[in-house]
Amino acid sequence: MNPLYNKYRSLLNTIKLNFKRSLIGEINWQSRGICITGARGTGKSTLMLQYIKENLSPSEALYLSLDDLYFKQHSLVEVAESFIQQGGKYLFLDEVHKYDDWQLAVKNIYDFNPELKLILSGSSILALQKSVADLSRRLVYYELPELSLREYIAIKSNLGLPRYSIADILTHHMEISNELSSKVPLPLAELAKHLQFGAYPFFLEGEQDFFAKITQLINLIIDYDLPFGKDITVATQSKLKKLLYILSTSVPFTPNISKLAEKTETTRLQLLEFLHLLEASRLVRNLRSSTVGVSMMNKPDKIYLHNTSLIHALAEGTPEKGNIRETFTMAQLQNAGLKITFPKNGDFLVNGKYLFEVGGKQKNQKQIHAEKDIYIIADDLVHGYGNKVPMYLLGFLY
Repeated sequence: MNPLYNKYRSLLNTIKLNFKRSLIGEINWQSRGICITGARGTGKSTLMLQYIKENLSPSEALYLSLDDLYFKQHSLVEVAESFIQQGGKYLFLDEVHKYDDWQLAVKNIYDFNPELKLILSGSSILALQKSVADLSRRLVYYELPELSLREYIAIKSNLGLPRYSIADILTHHMEISNELSSKVPLPLAELAKHLQFGAYPFFLEGEQDFFAKITQLINLIIDYDLPFGKDITVATQSKLKKLLYILSTSVPFTPNISKLAEKTETTRLQLLEFLHLLEASRLVRNLRSSTVGVSMMNKPDKIYLHNTSLIHALAEGTPEKGNIRETFTMAQLQNAGLKITFPKNGDFLVNGKYLFEVGGKQKNQKQIHAEKDIYIIADDLVHGYGNKVPMYLLGFLY
C-alpha cells in the first residue's frame, strides 16, 4: 500500500486550485457511488484531486489510477479493505475500466462497505456505458464536457464569469452582452482563440504543440480506449481515423451514408456502427430529427466533430467556416444539457422550442420566415439586436 499512498500524496501536491470546472460544484459528493464520465483530456482526474485537496483530509481519502502496475499483482478489493481499516472514507478510482473485472470489484466494494464513498472515472466512455445496466442502482452518473468559452476565458485570465440560461440569453442578450463587455473587452477575439485552442484544459501547456496533442488524444481514444468497450480490429481503427478526417474537411451536410461508406472502404451498416462508436467516444456528434430514434441503425441527419479544436487539428488549410460555426453552436448547447434536434427549416431546434439559424450578422431568416421563436446566431456580432444573438454568448451556458 505504501507505494500507492506515496504516489497519491505526491500527485495531490501538484494540484492547483486557482480554477475549477463548473461540474465540481454540481456533483453531490455525499452520494455513496459516483461515476464521472467525459471525453479524454477534459480534466476528470484533476477534478477529483481538486475536490480531495480542497474538501477532504488526505488521510480519509485515497486516489488510485487503476492502470498502475501495482494492480497487476494486487487485488483492488483487498486495497479498498485495507484503506477502510485505516480509517479511509473516500475512495477515488481513476481509469477504472483498465482493471480486469472492474464491475465485479466495484460491486463488492460498494455492497460490503456501506460506510465508504466511492468515486469512479475512466477514459473509455464506451466501457463505462456498458456498466450502467449492472451499476446504475449503485452509481450516480455525471459527465464532464469540454471547456465552454466561459471556462476557457476564466481559466487563462483568472476571471470569475457568470453563467446564463438559454432563456436568459435569448430574451436579454443585449443586456448580457453589455454586462460581459466590462469583464471581457474583446469577446470575438476570445471566441476565435477558443474555436482553435479552447476545448481542452491542456491548452495551458502551450499552443505550439496543442494540435499535435489532439492528434495523440485521438489516437489514444481509438487505439487504446475504444478496445476496452468494443472488440475492434486494427483495420477498423484506421477507417475510424479516415472518417474523422473526411468529416473535418466537410461543410455541414445531410450525409450520404453509402458514399461515406465507399470513401472509408466499408459497408453502409459498418459505417453506421462507426458513427455510433465515434459518438460514444465523444469524437463526433450525430444530429437527428425529433421524429427519428437514436438507434445505431438510424442514419443521422447531420454529422459534426465533437468540438472545433478537433476540426482545426484534423482539417488541412483553413476549415470551412459554416462547419466551425455550427459545430461550436451544437457543442455549447449540448454540453449545457439542452436537447438539440434537426428541424425541417433552420439548423437546430433547441428543447423543441427555439429555432436557430447559424451564420454571420448579414444572415437573414427568409427560408424560415413562417416559424416562431426564430433566432439568428451570428458569429461576428459583439452586441445583438432583435432576434440576432451573438454566437459567443452561447459559450456562457455552462
